[in-house]
Amino acid sequence: MNLESIAKYFAPKSPMFSDSPRATASDSLTGTDVMAALGLAGHKCGFGFDLYLSKIGISSPDIALERLYEQARKLSGKFRALSELDESARSGVLKVLCAFAYQDYSRSAASTRKCDCCDGSGFTEAQVFTNKVSYPWGKPPYWSKMSRAVRPSDWESWTQVREVVRVKCKPCNGKGIISNSCRCHGKGKVLDKAESDRQGVPVMKACDRCGGRGYARLKFSTVIEGINTVAEIKKTAAYEQLQPLFEELVAECHKQESMADAILSKVTR
Repeated sequence: MNLESIAKYFAPKSPMFSDSPRATASDSLTGTDVMAALGLAGHKCGFGFDLYLSKIGISSPDIALERLYEQARKLSGKFRALSELDESARSGVLKVLCAFAYQDYSRSAASTRKCDCCDGSGFTEAQVFTNKVSYPWGKPPYWSKMSRAVRPSDWESWTQVREVVRVKCKPCNGKGIISNSCRCHGKGKVLDKAESDRQGVPVMKACDRCGGRGYARLKFSTVIEGINTVAEIKKTAAYEQLQPLFEELVAECHKQESMADAILSKVTR
């Protein structure tokens, strides 16, 4: 049993009444066995267990973020950009880093994010030229349609007006959200055209855009914007010292999840 299979045990099920006997195989796990295994796995690796439960939306991420913040405080001592800040500013920067590290960890090919172009509204403002018609001398009389000397358009006055209108956002197609999946459609592999032509058979390779993950990671420039709301740190210092800390926090999240998965598999083996 692995972590991916525990989500169904947290979903309510309606009772099914049947005259067929339940499974009596010795290797089958009952609901009580599963709950006991989850409790033991949570006791041995609570950090990774809380991370995964909050990642799939079962529990709140508050506990996981608190434990990630404790880990960030332990790692922050070796970064000069953080040691030069006072306690309140350092705490604020670490909380921002933990929040963004958790967001990056929670991403997958199936997850979505708010569209950056329209800010989630699905529409953007654009300046367009619109042709407006007016009748300075009043509407054309009814006989103008039957006359050969004049036409109804002779009473019209056309002007071109520039105005701001709301148009559908192109990146998200009006949905307000964008998928985090890469152009490889979340597979992490693409066709190696040169190698396929050389060998005469389809050859796959890791996607160069996502590095084989299947989804786009969070840009560190977005993290810097969040950090600047708490403390003023130069961009060069942020990339040189804060980005390595950010990467360590993301790696720690994946490490703790892997540990929880290994412990759960060992307990239910």
